[in-house]
Amino acid sequence: MAYLLDADVFIRAKNLHYGFDICPGFWDWIAKANGDGRVFSIEKVQDEIKAGEDELSQWTAAHAALFLTPSQDTVAALGEVADWVAGQNYTATAIDTFLQGADYYLIAEAVAREHDVVTHEIPANSVNRIKIPNVCIGLRVKCLTPFEMLNVEHARFVLEPDP
Repeated sequence: MAYLLDADVFIRAKNLHYGFDICPGFWDWIAKANGDGRVFSIEKVQDEIKAGEDELSQWTAAHAALFLTPSQDTVAALGEVADWVAGQNYTATAIDTFLQGADYYLIAEAVAREHDVVTHEIPANSVNRIKIPNVCIGLRVKCLTPFEMLNVEHARFVLEPDP
């Protein structure tokens, strides 16, 4: 099993819990888990992060292998995701916004590769905004928080002793 990380996982990690200067172990773990074939994201997420032109965009540029390009299976899964979304009670604006964003591709990638989606988003019963967990539930894709992923993976960020 592998995980696909939403942009908010990276952004909140940098801004809140796992800043590069206070918890480099988180970033090292992501890179190692990617090298082991367990953690990925997608190019459209990397594009969102690049727009920030900050330390996070530099880190993602240095870890380009983390960000998957869409496969033929992903392109086919886009239709399945779009069909599910269109069959719900979302507003036309919500659907248009969703189909133009990275979340659409992230979920299609998860469907195509049978990966779990990792996000900070929580389900919401709103017709005006399509949330990742709602779509994952509808398409039977496992969706979890970064903390749940780290727990399942037994990730440990251990302090090194002072020299």
